[in-house]
Amino acid sequence: MTTSLIGARVPRKEDYRFLTGAGQYTDDVAFAGQTHAAFVRSPHAHAVLKSVKTERARKSPGVIAVYTGADLAASKVGGLPCGWLITDVKGQPMKEPPYPPLAQGKVRHVGERVAVVIAETQAQARDAAELVEVDYQALPAVVSAAKAKNGPALHELAPDNTCYVWALGDKSAVDAAFAKAAHVTKLDFVNNRLVPNAIEPRAANASYSRADDSYTLYVASQNPHVERLLMTAFVLGLPESKVRVIAPDVGGGFGSKIYLYAEDVVVTWASRQLGRPVKWTSDRSEAFVSDAHGRDHVTAAELALDKDGKFLAMRVRTTANLGAYLSTFASCIPTILYATLLAGQYKTPAIYCEVTAVFTNTTPVDAYRGAGRPEATYVVERLVETAAREMKLDPVELRRRNFISEFPYQTPVALCYDTGNYEATLGAVLKLADVAGFKDRREQSLRRVNSP
Repeated sequence: MTTSLIGARVPRKEDYRFLTGAGQYTDDVAFAGQTHAAFVRSPHAHAVLKSVKTERARKSPGVIAVYTGADLAASKVGGLPCGWLITDVKGQPMKEPPYPPLAQGKVRHVGERVAVVIAETQAQARDAAELVEVDYQALPAVVSAAKAKNGPALHELAPDNTCYVWALGDKSAVDAAFAKAAHVTKLDFVNNRLVPNAIEPRAANASYSRADDSYTLYVASQNPHVERLLMTAFVLGLPESKVRVIAPDVGGGFGSKIYLYAEDVVVTWASRQLGRPVKWTSDRSEAFVSDAHGRDHVTAAELALDKDGKFLAMRVRTTANLGAYLSTFASCIPTILYATLLAGQYKTPAIYCEVTAVFTNTTPVDAYRGAGRPEATYVVERLVETAAREMKLDPVELRRRNFISEFPYQTPVALCYDTGNYEATLGAVLKLADVAGFKDRREQSLRRVNSP
């Protein structure tokens, strides 16, 4: 890392177009014969769908069609796939329950799609969606990762709500190092769930060409290639050559627009059923319960040190909440993209991480703002900071004693670092942050908090 780049001006070329209103987002795209979709979403976290009555909605002004999960099942539309297979500690594949684009039989989180209404205008579609009558039989729900194993089962495939138990590192070496440690720091904490909130809500607009039996999907996506691959191969059973996915201007995403979402599948499928383009644009409220969330870890972490503050070993056990279904990359975020970063910039000879991934009656969780890496950094730096306080050492000095200084460096959690200059980076950060002033302000704050 070159510190000279910090704070440097980065020229941009696209701003003029955006500032003058010349950008084109998915919602700006309008095809001839354009129709609009609105989704009926579950108000329950867990419920049996006893019936879904669509007659009143179908008779509403401007309505062209109303579809439910039964309609997609009859057309042999597949479920949304997870794009990353995880093998558990026993060598078994993770449990991947079906993820229908429109609910079939049960709903498993607030906001799950129950039906879709397609009308001539967006207002007509939304008005008609309120006329769909759904008879729900509410069931007990579990929303906490810590309580998932003993909570009501979401899927028959996973009666204890566990998707996988996965581990990385040498457990025996870690146990041995802890046994001889002069000091052990222990922390229990929650890395709370986060909701993405991009400037542009998600949107999808699909059209079907009967002339050559092809589809075009405009979508607010960070990865249109993944979108096309998963939708054609796993859900709709189409050749990739028959589907064109276009991502125009995208107003932010932070990871939440990388995935294949059910709404994209439904409008693409419906465009062929109707022979007309179908557009859906999320509003802010439904985005909060339908966009993939981030984080949601419950973690117990330990750091073993010798009498001089040298790191000996780290032990981390995390329960990761995956939500009600597996989103596209959900399985790899708390495993491959998390545990492999637990070495941080420190020479820790032995690390063992065990991750239990669970299903709960919440919105699916996937990559968001760093995808596993911030969660790992949070674990490491909380441990280091706490250990320094407990051993009455300067946190800066403790970090310096344990920096990796020789490269290449093979970490005990799979990754090999080719280069790095953590001393220089720390120096730059200290200079920018005015650490002396920060320490004074922190001490003053602590005194105020602790004063009677």
